[in-house]
Amino acid sequence: MIELIIETLSWIIAILLFYFYGLRTKYREAILSFLFMQFITWPLGFVVAEMKLISYPVRFFEYASRSSFTFEYFIFPVVAALYTVYYPKNSSKIKKVFYSFLIVSVLTAAEFILERYTDNIEYLKWDWYWSWLTMLVTLQIAYHGTYWFIKNIKKFV
Repeated sequence: MIELIIETLSWIIAILLFYFYGLRTKYREAILSFLFMQFITWPLGFVVAEMKLISYPVRFFEYASRSSFTFEYFIFPVVAALYTVYYPKNSSKIKKVFYSFLIVSVLTAAEFILERYTDNIEYLKWDWYWSWLTMLVTLQIAYHGTYWFIKNIKKFV
């Protein structure tokens, strides 16, 4: 029961954060980054779940996929959109690295707590450091891909 409450609250919080902090500031970048991250994480989430590296014992759409629809298709893309919108692109490299490491570490800590104390996620052949690394890489890909697209779309408009 607590697992479904966690998933439902995650959706509500993510929707509110995306609307108030993503769409109200730089809506084009937020939406593009959201979609870009979905493009990346949805197939990667399937691969990780199908290879039985991670299991999601309690999840929405449990008969449709072994992957977590909530995290792969919505929560992480919302995080990527906010990450992109608030990325300190005009700051020093140290601030950029700190920003990225902080966001990824908070996400990994939350995932680790969920893995340890709930049935929302279960590491089978996985560990927290793989989550940390993959989230860092995918956030960077989404950020750079979003701004690459924005820069290059101006050539065609």
